[in-house]
Amino acid sequence: MAYEAVWMKDPSKLNKFEFAKIEKDGLDVIRTIIEEYADKGYDAIEGDDMNRFKWAGVYEQKPKDGHFMMRVRINQGVMTAAQARALASIGRDYGRGLVDVTTRQAIQFHWLRVEHLPDIFKRLENVGLYSYEACGDCPRTIVGNPLAGIDKDELMDTTDIVEQVNDFFILNRDFSNLPRKYKMSISSSIYNNAHAEINDLAFVPATKVIDGEEVLGFHAYVGGGLSAKPHLAKELDIFVRPDEVLKVAIGVTTIFRDYGYREKRHHARLKFLVADWGVEKFKEKLIEIIGDMPSKGENKIVGWKAVYFDGVHQQKQEGMNFIGLNVPVGRTNSEELEQLADLAEQYGDGKVRTTMAQNIILGGIPDAKVEEVLKAPVLQRLTPNPKHFMSRTVSCTGNEFCNLAVVETKERAKRVAEYLDENMELDEKIRIHMIGCPNACGQKHIADIGLQGALVKTPEGMVDAFDIAVGGTLGPEAAFNTPLKGRVKGDDVAGVIAQLLEFYKAERQANESFNAFVNRVGVPAFQEKLTDILAS
Repeated sequence: MAYEAVWMKDPSKLNKFEFAKIEKDGLDVIRTIIEEYADKGYDAIEGDDMNRFKWAGVYEQKPKDGHFMMRVRINQGVMTAAQARALASIGRDYGRGLVDVTTRQAIQFHWLRVEHLPDIFKRLENVGLYSYEACGDCPRTIVGNPLAGIDKDELMDTTDIVEQVNDFFILNRDFSNLPRKYKMSISSSIYNNAHAEINDLAFVPATKVIDGEEVLGFHAYVGGGLSAKPHLAKELDIFVRPDEVLKVAIGVTTIFRDYGYREKRHHARLKFLVADWGVEKFKEKLIEIIGDMPSKGENKIVGWKAVYFDGVHQQKQEGMNFIGLNVPVGRTNSEELEQLADLAEQYGDGKVRTTMAQNIILGGIPDAKVEEVLKAPVLQRLTPNPKHFMSRTVSCTGNEFCNLAVVETKERAKRVAEYLDENMELDEKIRIHMIGCPNACGQKHIADIGLQGALVKTPEGMVDAFDIAVGGTLGPEAAFNTPLKGRVKGDDVAGVIAQLLEFYKAERQANESFNAFVNRVGVPAFQEKLTDILAS
């Protein structure tokens, strides 16, 4: 290692996997996969190496029968048509045609086998993509504004900044052994298009008057994250010029690497260090590492639209448009992705953009070509005009493929949305997020209505059930939703949500959003309503 592993000075403070990471860096498993496991097969994979597969962007898929799922890094969600076609071909040849868009703008495959991985790595690298460090205790995919470069509501195009930060950290052995996963967000959208508050490190748009001139830059947030103990990120008192983003990212990541907790893996994220230190001590340590920084200026975040862009929108280039498409619960396929790549190349700017809401955007479409694009067959299912509930439903992978999930989520979430669209008339679009375990890959904490899977015992045996939470949002009024008491059987979820929404519909004030309604009437009112529903 090029740095001193200061945490090794007291081995009693380390969990078991820390010793495995010191013995063999997670990045070394990539070569082992290529040179050994791809030839010898699944049965030859050693236990610690199976854990290290995450550094290759690969997880063992449920039911642990030799298949894997893979995440591919898509920096701020923007890929070229050529990259989209390469991903589609990988899905078709090795992943049974299945392609998922994740809540961190990545593309996820399933059904891969270890003997497939070297060819997949090569195909990705040929088009400038990587699965490396999409998982593992390392800097993961950098999320950002999917509209970077075409957004009327951004202070600057962050593409070059994201690429610079990504290029520095990827495969960098100085930062490949962090205490736990590490997630960065970089966006200059005034509508918080990269969910700053739930990332370990986030840069948001800001301005500051320096020497009499207004300078465009960023404010930095640290210590956000979800899972069983969610934390909202805290704003540091520093102003970051665009050319200083990488410097700050290196400093924050160094603090996490050297001072983050490594004793218990469930207590190792940066959020716990920030909570214990406080932002003032954290800033002091950061300045000690990177040098003096100006105090913060004016935060330019004005709201949060949860990165939903249904329909046709004008972009900042005159005469050009982007079209926001709904990908139901984030699940598409190789054929659809190829058709989107064709549309992007034939009519648009040659890019396919993924969002943290698991949807897709096509941009750079001239006014005269919009109607022609809207007639494309692929836009019948991946529609720019989705029904209200389907348009705002997000789901994690669930126990169909994920070993941590206890319930199925993708199809369940889809059925819930379809039921509500068929049985509810509501002008407000309600954000519903469903997750299969406490790790919260489906980001249920920030939803209007969050659903977390569990199991309940019945006379017929154990059945899927869900805990319900209400009132989540990000942006200036950021707050996680609040869980309600009373577990709901999976088959009853749609009906129960419908009754809760009827309560909202009947009691809301004119044009009152669901989040504003929750804040006004209070969570106890929802608790009382749920208790009555479950008792009836």
